[in-house]
Amino acid sequence: MNLLDATVDALRLLVFGDAALWRIVLTSLKVSIAGLVLAAPFAILTGYAVAVGRFPGKRVAVLLLQTALSIPTVVVGLVLYMLLSRSGPWGQFELLFTTSGMAIGQALLAFPVLAAFTLSAVQATDPRAWETAVALGANRALVMMTVLHEARFAVMAAVVNGFGRAISEVGAALMIGGNIAEHTRTMTTAIALETSKGEFAQGIALGIVLVLVALAVNVALAVLQGRGGLR
Repeated sequence: MNLLDATVDALRLLVFGDAALWRIVLTSLKVSIAGLVLAAPFAILTGYAVAVGRFPGKRVAVLLLQTALSIPTVVVGLVLYMLLSRSGPWGQFELLFTTSGMAIGQALLAFPVLAAFTLSAVQATDPRAWETAVALGANRALVMMTVLHEARFAVMAAVVNGFGRAISEVGAALMIGGNIAEHTRTMTTAIALETSKGEFAQGIALGIVLVLVALAVNVALAVLQGRGGLR
């Protein structure tokens, strides 16, 4: 099958609503969003704490967060696979080859992105916001909320980038989920499988969906940031 024929078939799958294809899309979205929800609170708090805290080893903590950004996804998948396997310490939870296990993997991948971006966002915030909150007698929680509110657009960008890393990765999803049809198959693992089989139509269709999801998320971010959508 040539590229043109494969593209036509891909568009046909999208237009006529192939059930298997949209099941894969929904699995990807469900797992990625779940992973993001798991990671975001802890990652944002970690980024904030490292940014404003004064403690021994702060530079090491910053370096570790930045290093975690470049850890290959297959390494994360390998470590989590060993933890979740029957002989691993978390084997009794039977999370391997499940969407729940995949969501944990996506959370681990999104965490450093969210934390590192939040760290940079808080460090770039006008210090007068923190000083004003303290001068008005705000407690630590209110000071944190004030600073994060000032940095909200950058934190939103962090969330978008975390979601992007989660939904677009293939290594951890393949190792932890097993790429089981109608159960743990995601867009990226399906694309890899179909390409290896020489069946490009579904891969192209899923690639189009991935691009559209990325576009929709970034347009939503632009709107939330008050930039008038595509301006």
